[in-house]
Amino acid sequence: MQAYLTLTRRELSGYFLSMTGYIIIAAALFLMGLSFVVLLEKLQLEPTLMPVTELFYITPFFWLILLLSTPVITMRLFALEKFSGTFETLMTAPVSDREVVLAKFTAALVFYMIMWLPLLGCLLIVRHYTNDPSAFDLGAVGSTFLGILLLGCLFLSLGCCASAMTRSQVTAAMISLVFGATLFLVGVLSSQLPLRPSWQTQVLAALSFFEQMHDFARGVIDTRAVVLYLSATLFFLFLTLRIVESRRWK
Repeated sequence: MQAYLTLTRRELSGYFLSMTGYIIIAAALFLMGLSFVVLLEKLQLEPTLMPVTELFYITPFFWLILLLSTPVITMRLFALEKFSGTFETLMTAPVSDREVVLAKFTAALVFYMIMWLPLLGCLLIVRHYTNDPSAFDLGAVGSTFLGILLLGCLFLSLGCCASAMTRSQVTAAMISLVFGATLFLVGVLSSQLPLRPSWQTQVLAALSFFEQMHDFARGVIDTRAVVLYLSATLFFLFLTLRIVESRRWK
């Protein structure tokens, strides 16, 4: 446990000891602020009863932040270690492969959630200037952040797997971005298909990340979506562990 915590602190400090972490947070903050500027301008013309969290979710900024930030956050985890030659040194340390994978994933997830904290500030600003307590509904905000956390777990685990596959950070980021965008497009496609009693439609409906996150933004928590995200996260972390262990077979 001590080795896991030490590795997690090491990986987390790597984000804040370089410009990369601050650039990621600044870019996400800029997109969040821009999205709320657009939302407020629209609300001046067309008032709505939809929660602010749902209004933010249906803008393209949410998915832009998610799809672009997760590959950049995870691209360095294993690829940089392999490129710099410190990976073998790390693997010969008195730590298990499982601890290394979990520590890198945990550090990426903590940084990812820190990146999303400014969203709370945006919601509080809207509540302050609109004098509307419903603009910051704790239930909707909590479920929205739960959805953001679960989606982050899925995309970050995918990024970890991509980073473990290569020595190039750019290649790792591209692999993660392509697979993440594919999952998003599958989710959009499933939400557009008509409901039919066929197994293909049911499978696509289960992978409807777009609609599932929409429920979270409205304050609705579907346990099926929670199980799906956690299962997919464990699957990609398992693949990452097997890739890391594969060095022993070479």
